[in-house]
Amino acid sequence: MTTSQMSRVFPCSIERLWTTVINLEDTAWRSDLDRVEPLSRNHFVEYTKAGYATFFTVTAQEPLHRWAFTMENDNLSGHWEGKFEAVGGGSQLSFTETITAKHWWMRPFVPGYLKRQQSLYLKDLQRKLEETTNKST
Repeated sequence: MTTSQMSRVFPCSIERLWTTVINLEDTAWRSDLDRVEPLSRNHFVEYTKAGYATFFTVTAQEPLHRWAFTMENDNLSGHWEGKFEAVGGGSQLSFTETITAKHWWMRPFVPGYLKRQQSLYLKDLQRKLEETTNKST
């Protein structure tokens, strides 16, 4: 099992940060995904550009404060929990992700994979929020 935590402050309202992160209808800003398919209120599937599916179950949703889910595919299972907080002139997203590889030979690669995925997510999110900020000014 590998756990990684990341945090970033964004120059936007907490409402905009929250809406952007949880909106499963607008995920084009995610450079690692082809699409997201909502299945029900608490279930969705993310498809990578290569068509690989990961299944998600929302386990907690406290608007503007916390969003958490479990995830699973053929190679891994895990949990993600994001905490949202208004901070001086912006909003902070702090999240913890725990991943367990399903194959022993994948275990050495999980820490690097997890850090890369989290960094890419934050970079994409930053770009999306800057894009919408520049359009509204």
